[in-house]
Order: sequence, then structure tokens, then C-alpha cells
Amino acid sequence: MRLGRSIALRTFFATLLAILASVPYAHAGPPFLTDDPEPVEFRHFEFYTFSTFDRSADGYGVSVPAIELNMGAAPELQLHIVVPMQVSAPFQGPNNFGIGDIEIGAKYRFLQEKGARQVGVFPMVEALSGDASRGLGNGQTWFKLPVWVQKDLGHGWLTYGGGGYLVNPAPGMRNHPFFGRQIQKDINKKLTLGAEWFNPGRASFATGNSHILNAGGFYNFTENFCLLFSAGHSIQGDSHTVGYLGLYWTWGNERSARNARKETMPVPGSLHGPMASP
Repeated sequence: MRLGRSIALRTFFATLLAILASVPYAHAGPPFLTDDPEPVEFRHFEFYTFSTFDRSADGYGVSVPAIELNMGAAPELQLHIVVPMQVSAPFQGPNNFGIGDIEIGAKYRFLQEKGARQVGVFPMVEALSGDASRGLGNGQTWFKLPVWVQKDLGHGWLTYGGGGYLVNPAPGMRNHPFFGRQIQKDINKKLTLGAEWFNPGRASFATGNSHILNAGGFYNFTENFCLLFSAGHSIQGDSHTVGYLGLYWTWGNERSARNARKETMPVPGSLHGPMASP
């Protein structure tokens, strides 16, 4: 009985934290769960420090703090890493804190139509670095294989979306597709707001699917420094309340944070991973 309960808890928290991880939420384009196809410019860098939050019927999962670094390694190619510190807080059982699974990826844009559409791939590996026995990792290395499409609608409007397939060989977990669509609007020179629908897919045999509605944006303090934020809730399937709050820096030339981020604003790390939903 105790063994069965322990396995169930481990499966749930491995799933929950994988969702949070993409950065671990995420870890996909902060501060949203949907990502975009636009890589960091060649020889430029992006750095995030952030926290994600996910409340479900069984407890809380939090990334605090987590860091993300993106580097323009070549024209049209971005290298990506996320290192999260995780908190697992079940309503029944002990709380745990420690490093989660580290995310490594490479974004490649293979199509760019001037002033219009972009298409790219962003495969990721979630490395086995978190302790699954304490609810801080998945227990097996897993993979995300998405394709993202973006279109500039003009007048400050931008939309992107797509989906892919997640491969997770951990016990109790499932391979599954995931999808998302986001739209955003420049309100003024400093503020951009957006909203998204995200379907992380059914990640575990023990849980169902979820459809998440999420809203947020970013505020530019300076040309190279801004605040990212989002919050959302499931509208169908397993219950999840999610959130993302982070700070973002970019450097490498004199472009503004708006130009660096306006097309990469796809949150919080939580629903892009193997999710017992998102």
C-alpha cells in the first residue's frame, strides 16, 4: 500500500515538474508556453532569471529560482539551456527542494519570408539531473520535437504557434503530441500584452489532458532589460493554475529588448514538459 502510494506520488511530481521545466514550463518562449521560430541573432545573448508556479488538485510545483541562457551560435541557429531549482509541495507528504532536470536545446529557423512568415524547429533534451525519488525530476531523459510558425500581422500585432511530439520513456509516462497558439499586441513603446491557448497533451497514464488559457506580456525598463509575466488556468481537463514571473537581459549589440523579445514572447517553464497535463 505504501509502495503503491509512493510510486503514484513520484509519478505525479515527476510529471508536474517536467511540465514546469521548459523552462521547465519551460522552459518554451517566456513568459508563455507556446514558443516561436525566431532564434537569437548571431553572436548575441539572452539571459533570464525567473520563477514558475503550478497549482493542481494534488499540490504545488514551483521553480525558484531558475535561469535560462540563449546564444546565437551561428546565423539562424540558437543554443539554449535552462537550469531550474525546484520545489515540490504535495498536499500530502513532505516538501522537497533541489535542482530539477536541466533543459538543453537548439533552435533553427529554416524559412523566413521578409516582413511575413517564419518557420523553425526547436528540439530539446531534458537531461536527467533532478532526483525523481524526491519529486524533483522525471526519472528518465526525455525529448521535445516541435515545429513553430510565426506571422507578423502589422500594426503591432504578431502571432505564432505550432506543436510537436514529446518522447518520455520514464515509468508511468506517455509519448504524446502538444500544440499551442499565441497572439500579442504592442500597446506602446514599453508594454506588450498577449494571450495564448496551449494543449500540453496527456503526459501520464495516471492523468488526463488539459487546455490552458494564459495571458501576460512584458514591460521594457531599458533597451536591454525587461520584466516578463503571465498567469493562466485550465479551461478543460485536469485543473491547473499557472504563473510566470521573470527578468530578461540581452546583449551583443545596441538593439532594444523590444526588438530582441517582441517575436519570442511565446511561460511560464510549466506546461511544455511531460505533463500530467501541461
